[in-house]
Amino acid sequence: MPKRFVQFMLLALVVLSLDQITKHAAEAAFQYAEILTVIPGFFDLTLRYNPGAAFSFLADAGGWQRYFFTGLALIVSVILVFLIKKHHTETRYALALSLILGGALGNAIDRMVFGHVIDFLLFHWKNQWYYPAFNLADSAICIGAVLMVIDSFKKPEKTT
Repeated sequence: MPKRFVQFMLLALVVLSLDQITKHAAEAAFQYAEILTVIPGFFDLTLRYNPGAAFSFLADAGGWQRYFFTGLALIVSVILVFLIKKHHTETRYALALSLILGGALGNAIDRMVFGHVIDFLLFHWKNQWYYPAFNLADSAICIGAVLMVIDSFKKPEKTT
């Protein structure tokens, strides 16, 4: 097993672990929808549940989405492991894949165990505009996606 592949797998495990630790801390500290203001008019901690996907997509679909999104996350995770193994020498790309892998598995665990994803980070502007609540797994997935976009702009290596 290449050392760099193992390092990227460990990064995914760290993301997964931090995600689960912070979600369990939020569950222990808050009642559902309770809000703790951290930065007035900008950032709160809360406890919300999302039975759907990003931005509560399909949240009211009747329950089948739990199994669909769990299965999708697990299939994508297997593909991500193969891609990381194949591209472990491409640091930015493998880093992006590792972040997405850790985040996808973190949210998949929530869906399997609870039937919903636990969210607790809530950004807003002066209590008038709210960004949907999210968690560390969502953050890792977004950062990984941005890194993939950045990586797509790299110049192709010349082959002779």
